[in-house]
Amino acid sequence: MQPLERILVVTIEQAVAAPLCSSRLAAAGARVIKIERAEGDFARNYDTAAGGDSSYFTWLNQGKESACLNFKEDKDAAVLRAMLSKADVLVQNLSPGALARAGFSTEALQQLNPSLIVCNISGYGAESNVAHRRGYDLLIQAESGLISVSGSPQAPGRIGVSVCDIGAGLTAYSGVLEGLLKRQLTGVGEEISVSLFGVAADWMAVPYMHAEYGEGAPEPVGLKHPSIAPYGAYQCADGKQTLLSIQNEREWQRLCKDALQAPELLDDNRFKTNNSRVEHVEALEQCINDITSTLSSEQFQQRLEDAQIAYGAINRASDLKSHVAFKSADYQTVDNKSLQLPAPPIQWSTPVDTSGKKTPALGEHTEAVRSEFSNIL
Repeated sequence: MQPLERILVVTIEQAVAAPLCSSRLAAAGARVIKIERAEGDFARNYDTAAGGDSSYFTWLNQGKESACLNFKEDKDAAVLRAMLSKADVLVQNLSPGALARAGFSTEALQQLNPSLIVCNISGYGAESNVAHRRGYDLLIQAESGLISVSGSPQAPGRIGVSVCDIGAGLTAYSGVLEGLLKRQLTGVGEEISVSLFGVAADWMAVPYMHAEYGEGAPEPVGLKHPSIAPYGAYQCADGKQTLLSIQNEREWQRLCKDALQAPELLDDNRFKTNNSRVEHVEALEQCINDITSTLSSEQFQQRLEDAQIAYGAINRASDLKSHVAFKSADYQTVDNKSLQLPAPPIQWSTPVDTSGKKTPALGEHTEAVRSEFSNIL
């Protein structure tokens, strides 16, 4: 049995954040009915990388039902109202206020169904002066300051995946789970609101504290760490780079003695403490690179392994499937093509049967949903 079996989720969603939230609910066993416009979730058309389908849409919509409803019309509004009278959860990421203007405010819905949990996902939050603005991932990365601490000193850069969308979706998922737990105690539903900006701002807590209370926020440092050294990428003789991370003085000693085989570094006053190493990081990196440039990446990584120093290779997306920690799962496209994609990150001791789950075609379940819910109210 899955933890969310018998939970009904209605989702009015598009793009990434809300679909990710509801995809995690579906993966945990919930029944998820996705309400789409006649033209569909625009993420259906982002690309054709998933065997002709959109990569984002395939990733985020396995096992959902798709129903096309125009709830601005009375007939479809009645169907949606009937669905929500029976639902446990509503997830929505329409523009703030749009659902209320269509007659589905949280107050009205919780009068209809007092146990309903409503999860609103937005760019900047419904209460802010910029609530009306489009809150797309790259814009949030920029406005939250995330870009200002990312990339290299010469070129601050976007995080290479839609990290604010993903963070908001996962935060909303945890919020919905908390809402379901609270409902077990109180018997009543809850309204939960998550914004991409709020999630990104939370992640910026450490740079923010440096900016407000310290000596200024860290600048982009590329493959380095602004406050720990050594922590970064080092060039090896075969042209490959190896990342390593030192977290304490015991590890620093093992790095120098066993991995670098340069115990004299321990006697260098510039490198006595982490703070002094950060202060003299360029000299430190030169010393380390002088040694690693004489070793192949395999040799250096073996030394790090033997010295119990944290390290990693700088892989590409194409290297992911060959990593020893990689697990895959079967995903099905709209046309039932099978794709092996990264497995969901929550792994249960009892394997979950995902057979029969696929990406829904646009409106694939519309008539079945209409039939099921048309005569409830």
